[in-house]
Amino acid sequence: MASLIDLNLYPDSPADVTGAASTLTAPKLEPKEEPFDVHTNYTNPNFDFSLNTQPKISQPAEQAVDETDVYSEFNRISKMFQTAFSGTPERYDDATFTDPDSRAIVPVQEENQHSAVADSSRRRNQQRSGELVRVTNLGFEDERYFRLVVRKTRMMYDSLRVLVSMEDEKRKSNNNLFGRSRNARGDLRSASVMKDRCLWLNRDKRIVGAIPGVYVGDIFFFRMEICVVGMHGLPQAGIDYLTSSQSSNGDPIATSIIVSGGYEDDQDAGDVIIYTGHGGQDKYSRQADHQRLEGGNLAMERSMRYGIEVRVVRGFRYAGSPSGKVYVYDGLYNVVDSWLEVGKSGFGVIKFKLVRMENQPEMGSAILKYAESLRNGPLQSRPRGYMCMDMSMKKENMPVFLFNDIDDNHEPMYYDYLTSSVFPPFVYHCGGNGGGCNCVSGCTDGCFCAKKNGGEFAYDQNGLLVRGKPLVFECGPHCSCPPNCRNRVSQNGIKNRFEVFRSKETGWGVRSLDLIQAGSFICEYTGVILTREQAQLFSMNGDSLIYPNRFGERWAEWGDLSQIFSDYVRPSYPSVPPLDFAMDVSRMRNVACYLSHSSCPNVLVQLVLYDHSNFAFPHLMLFAMENIPPMRELSLDYGEADEWTGKLSICN
Repeated sequence: MASLIDLNLYPDSPADVTGAASTLTAPKLEPKEEPFDVHTNYTNPNFDFSLNTQPKISQPAEQAVDETDVYSEFNRISKMFQTAFSGTPERYDDATFTDPDSRAIVPVQEENQHSAVADSSRRRNQQRSGELVRVTNLGFEDERYFRLVVRKTRMMYDSLRVLVSMEDEKRKSNNNLFGRSRNARGDLRSASVMKDRCLWLNRDKRIVGAIPGVYVGDIFFFRMEICVVGMHGLPQAGIDYLTSSQSSNGDPIATSIIVSGGYEDDQDAGDVIIYTGHGGQDKYSRQADHQRLEGGNLAMERSMRYGIEVRVVRGFRYAGSPSGKVYVYDGLYNVVDSWLEVGKSGFGVIKFKLVRMENQPEMGSAILKYAESLRNGPLQSRPRGYMCMDMSMKKENMPVFLFNDIDDNHEPMYYDYLTSSVFPPFVYHCGGNGGGCNCVSGCTDGCFCAKKNGGEFAYDQNGLLVRGKPLVFECGPHCSCPPNCRNRVSQNGIKNRFEVFRSKETGWGVRSLDLIQAGSFICEYTGVILTREQAQLFSMNGDSLIYPNRFGERWAEWGDLSQIFSDYVRPSYPSVPPLDFAMDVSRMRNVACYLSHSSCPNVLVQLVLYDHSNFAFPHLMLFAMENIPPMRELSLDYGEADEWTGKLSICN
């Protein structure tokens, strides 16, 4: 394996330093206990959805402080802050830290790096490890592997959360047969179930620095999801750290923080953060007491002294998020300074200055703000490179931009824009129309169209794909339900502002100016549908043809809960014959034709029928496999290459 676990904080570590380190003693400062993870006990392995218990979160008790003399208390804490480690200068003097082995990051046994870092599902002991490691020098295959592991875990979490929410909706609509309806948090319950089944990542190693498979700019809608992937292990506290009792040298070490504006003294300038330590707040999030150099605060100070970087996740309110907020991973920062001062509330607060490390991708939070300025700002403020403000010529619900700041190529403007595939006339006369539902005000469980889908709708109330299926039946022209019916998702066109852009790597690519939630509909892959005989003639002329039967079956991954339910069976209804047609995109196409290929895609193909009932000629609808941040390229698995030409079925 090309991936390495850095065994020491410093690269030139001598082989044996335990003797010198063992003479050092830790200061007598006991940190506060970590708040335990939000967790609801589920003992039924089949996950009984009738359990609707609201988890209880306990808060650590605050120590009493004599408030008769605020400044006397402030001076006392300030003196403690300055002299806490003066009793052991031989250990905490800055010069001492030139010792190659700080004992903060400890050696690990040689083993397969995949199982050591990411695949914690094989380990039944899910207590968080006290072993600090750093992962470095990952090769391409390692990066791809870890990204697949993270993506699979996030898909499982999203699918389970959607499923839990749907079950709760059914329970509420059933006249509260189980008594008074309680508010169930799908994000909490899903994380709890995954933790019970040992599906949280990176529990067996405490990783310092970047988490393999998590990219700068990745977006999370729920804080529990950050815990599931191992980015930040505490669902409430802003500082995640290794406690002194777990540390190999008795010092707490901070590994990550969440900056969400919870403290009035915070200052965030992007690359530089003035971060307020935790503690001293009342139940209304108001500073009501002095902060102390303990717990996470002490861990931040120790990380500064040892030169250990911390991960920074920013959280802020965002319109359209299912939780009302988004959390963005913005990369690694160094803690460069710490001090105590009187805060705005008049109480002593501990502050830390963090500076972003160089040579990292652009911050995801900055890209979010940039995309927002493009969406809401005047056209005159857009950067140079926009060659067309709507390739669809108003055929789509939202504009499709064309951007090229590399050369003068504007080829996508030469094609007629096609919002929906064009099928041969005989398709609409084969197989019958199958009838439609009689739901006047919108479809409900048990209607005719739900039965066609195997007794359940493919989408939740928010239009998210619950799980992939061989074929999805949407309501069509013979149904009585309105256009906003929950079973009419993909036929109503795009809902995001897409941009076809010129790329040095892929030629042309597609990105969105909007944040796309996992499971959301993106667009249809359109073209003129040809039979096999027609395709053979067209291919002789060298026209661009797409063969849908070669696309990877990524739909099977979305909603795969086989690791949650022991009796999970991959959806097989209805049985669809092999797709024996081609799509001509040589003259008419849409934005989907410019999606690039990836073996680890963020978009899947879901077959859908709505305007006819011919199983052999479904629509190719694209859905998001993960939360896709603005300005991140969309990718699709085009599957197998042509056996003759060796090329993928892709027109880009």
